[in-house]
Amino acid sequence: MAAPIVVFDIETIPDARAVRAAGLADEGLDDAAAIAQAQQRRLEATGSDFLPIVCQRVVVISCIFRDATKGLKVHSFVDRGGQEADVVQGFFRLIDRLEPQLVSWNGGGFDLPVLHYRAMVHGVQASKYWDMGEDDRDYKWNNYISRYHNRHLDLMDLLALYQARANAGMDTLAQLCGFPGKLGMDGSQVYAAWLRGELDAIRRYCETDVLNTYLLYGRFQLMRGALSPQQYGDDIELVRRTVGEWSAVEPHWAEYMQAWPAPSPVQS
Repeated sequence: MAAPIVVFDIETIPDARAVRAAGLADEGLDDAAAIAQAQQRRLEATGSDFLPIVCQRVVVISCIFRDATKGLKVHSFVDRGGQEADVVQGFFRLIDRLEPQLVSWNGGGFDLPVLHYRAMVHGVQASKYWDMGEDDRDYKWNNYISRYHNRHLDLMDLLALYQARANAGMDTLAQLCGFPGKLGMDGSQVYAAWLRGELDAIRRYCETDVLNTYLLYGRFQLMRGALSPQQYGDDIELVRRTVGEWSAVEPHWAEYMQAWPAPSPVQS
């Protein structure tokens, strides 16, 4: 039986404790002031106020689940206050339990390194994720860690042939393929939204992002011949039907469907 597919994305905010540990802010400042000072210094030095990966903490991990028997599901792990350890552990426990095909967009360049550091900070265990053949010989030849193995497929990295200069933005490619792309905000706006207490808006944004990634993965599977045009069309219909059901419960899915016109048939 084929492994279930888990497409994932994370949203992060700056971690004041990490900012202090990295010497990016002066002593004696409160959390908000320390982060603001670190961002300003980063902006002056690099042209971007986005802080280093080790200074990020996780507030949301969103996942799309797809398997042959259970259809399509969405679930988000959310830190609603002091729960980051549980959020990170929940994600890795999912991997240990399902041993899924992981799919991401820039997961190797950002999401997973953040999760590695935060797992170490919190003492999170992830034995199957880190298995490179020590416990299961099959993992020696296909594991989650190696860049060139497919148990974790970083779709951006692969499509760019592992050349950073060829990387494309997920939003741009999604729109070019006829999908909605980003809705509501982008990653640069997450911290401001968190400061305003808009955690559910961040979760909704992350969930629509991860659905975009799932749809791009399906288009990739069509391109490489793993899905026939008929199978791809059936999957798109499943997604549209399922997201239509979700839209009765949460408004961001209704917005997503409004931004997604009926797809054109693919070449057969």
